[in-house]
Amino acid sequence: MSTDLTTLFPRQPVPRLRTALAGGGTFDLSEERPGTFSLVVFYRGRHCPVCRSYLKSLEERLDDLETRGVSVVAISCDGAERAEAAKSDWQLPRLRIGYGMTLSKAREWGLFASSGRGKTSLGIEEPALFAEPGLFLVRSDGTLYFSSVQTMPFARPHFADILSAVDYVLKHDYPARGEVADVRGVVV
Repeated sequence: MSTDLTTLFPRQPVPRLRTALAGGGTFDLSEERPGTFSLVVFYRGRHCPVCRSYLKSLEERLDDLETRGVSVVAISCDGAERAEAAKSDWQLPRLRIGYGMTLSKAREWGLFASSGRGKTSLGIEEPALFAEPGLFLVRSDGTLYFSSVQTMPFARPHFADILSAVDYVLKHDYPARGEVADVRGVVV
């Protein structure tokens, strides 16, 4: 079985990311000018009850993140209608919700994909294919600082932990870790 999943490494540039936003406008990571980081949260879509509570938690932390110089966006493979409904139904007035991400773009970011299995507990049909969650802190220079990629909707990083981590990183000028790509021949 062949996979086309990309592995991103800290301290290296992340893939280009541009998406339409629910409510209008466009998010383009290359045009972001955060004081410290861009927080890119990939979510499964409107069908996901875990995503609903996760993004609601993110909405509640936006002021704390912005105070630390972190710009935020949440993106899925959903189309415009589903993204608009999620933004409205989930009461996310300030959170930028991107939509229309292709699965090939999701793969560039190292995200896993799943096939739909009918209606979820929200009563919403899963798409035929969709990306699983991922969370990325990207430095203002466009390089990866931190990532968390998952195969399931459960056990995602808590935003309180992300805030604490950002505080620590900024106070101690802590470098991105996990940057070693080639470990062939390394004996530990």
